[in-house]
Amino acid sequence: MPVRIDLMRITPARGEPLPLPAYATEGAAGLDLRADAAVILAPGERALVPTGLCIAIPLGFEGQVRPRSGLALREGVTCLNTPGTIDSDYRGEVGVILANLGQKPVALARGDRIAQLVIAQVEHAELHEGVSLPPTGRGAGGLRPHRKVAEGPALHPGRDRRGRAHRGVAIESGHADVG
Repeated sequence: MPVRIDLMRITPARGEPLPLPAYATEGAAGLDLRADAAVILAPGERALVPTGLCIAIPLGFEGQVRPRSGLALREGVTCLNTPGTIDSDYRGEVGVILANLGQKPVALARGDRIAQLVIAQVEHAELHEGVSLPPTGRGAGGLRPHRKVAEGPALHPGRDRRGRAHRGVAIESGHADVG
């Protein structure tokens, strides 16, 4: 069953009403969002592009703002902070943070499709602090071991290099240890 999303257009409007966000195909995961203002992005530039819409996402859901693959491939334009999250209690105008990663300026017209909005269910977590975590086959691995991610001594769970107890995270040589 579809999730009901209430929305409204901002007032005063920036021009003639744009089409509401819509799925381009039956199998599309995201609703197309459109620019409500023209913008020119120079190479390396970023801008918050308005959509002209305010939405009410139900509690237990979020809106994920994602890049459009065609715009990224053709023009080098993508969304920063991807996916951007629209919380269920946000009621302001939806804006899309776009960046031009290409080599030439990109002009976007009012009404151009600039991003996708995916509605996703979310769960709230209940955190429990402890002194250790259940073991797994992977352990703390994940980052490439040849990359030094942060400066400083490596910490080991529960003890520093002098054997003193601690709580914290240190990253060195691509591995994170939690104590």
